[in-house]
Amino acid sequence: MEFGWTKEQEMWRRAVREFAQKKIAPRVREIDTNHHIPDEIVKGMTDMGLWAPTVSEAYGGEGMNVTMATIAAEELGRAEISLALPVWYLVEASWGYIFERYASPELKQEILPDVTAGKKFLGIATTESGGGSDIEGVTRSRGEQQPDGSWILNGEKVYISGVKESQRIGGIHMTLVRTDPSAGHKGFTFFAVPLKDNPHITPTYFENWGRTGISTGGFTMENMPLDDRYRIGKVGQGFYMAMEGFTFARALIGATCVGAAETALNMGVEYIKQRQSFGKPLSAYQGINFPAAERFVDIETARLLTYKAAWMADQMYEKGTFKHKDIALYGAMAKLRAPIMAFETFNEVANWLGAMGYSKEYPIEMGIRGVRSYSIGAEGGMNIMRMIIARELIGGEYTNPRQ
Repeated sequence: MEFGWTKEQEMWRRAVREFAQKKIAPRVREIDTNHHIPDEIVKGMTDMGLWAPTVSEAYGGEGMNVTMATIAAEELGRAEISLALPVWYLVEASWGYIFERYASPELKQEILPDVTAGKKFLGIATTESGGGSDIEGVTRSRGEQQPDGSWILNGEKVYISGVKESQRIGGIHMTLVRTDPSAGHKGFTFFAVPLKDNPHITPTYFENWGRTGISTGGFTMENMPLDDRYRIGKVGQGFYMAMEGFTFARALIGATCVGAAETALNMGVEYIKQRQSFGKPLSAYQGINFPAAERFVDIETARLLTYKAAWMADQMYEKGTFKHKDIALYGAMAKLRAPIMAFETFNEVANWLGAMGYSKEYPIEMGIRGVRSYSIGAEGGMNIMRMIIARELIGGEYTNPRQ
């Protein structure tokens, strides 16, 4: 059992932290206010190898494993506590990896070099208006194969990231549709759907109250023709690919929340050491320093769960020593614990700051808005994580609500 970092991992963390604190952290309010991530930040991240870093070097990536990607996610969350940029990062890192793992060589060559260069957006579209996490139960989007092998896609996807970005710079959304309604969870297939200049796509936009630097929206597909070369993976494999991608993304979400929460706690600790009340610093009162101690432990707990999930994923991909259900469990635990922990940390620090914590003089409110998105939804809500964990604890035959 080893809880240390390799020299490579330590160097990578230092490099990402230096870049993020220098180039990103000073511009967080700008990102949140302007609802846009500056192009020069994207360019800087591509130069650092931070854009879809899990994609192999053959397509312009760094070929990083899950742990290295998780380290970067933590440092980006530490710097950009509105969490818009970390969202963009984790989408490209997790789903870019899944895309490369299952797409055809021709499709990978067409899409991935521009994604790793920051010139195209690679998104994920599984959620529909009836719900997000119950893919088998609520997915109505359909794909019908034509006699010539091509496909016609119809349906609607909602509450997905990067709709405006994809329409602005181009790219694709990995879009899950039913291709065999009679096959249950084996009847889903992924397709690479371009949104920009697509006459068969009608976009929808939502105004979030957090992580506003990246857009949220949806799109409707109306009799959209798509060549079979834009199919990702085998027909009927889509559900399993989606579950694999969600697990990867949950580890990155855990790390993002850990980094952001640590920034909030450090900010709060500095304040309570300086702020005087009745002749003593706030930090002298146990009503303040006991909650601070609790938050410190909570952050470390979430960090350990997160990196165990990442380590297990690397063991599965590199050595085959775990199965997906093993890492799905730890990914769910990290996703359950980290967003709640982060929200409670930000909220606690806001209490310490008093009236200042309710103003925009401090960025605490950006963090509260940002981390809340991860417990509401984003790769599965909290009760979905509890369902996954309960399934492993109690047994699927006793916890399946469809039975």
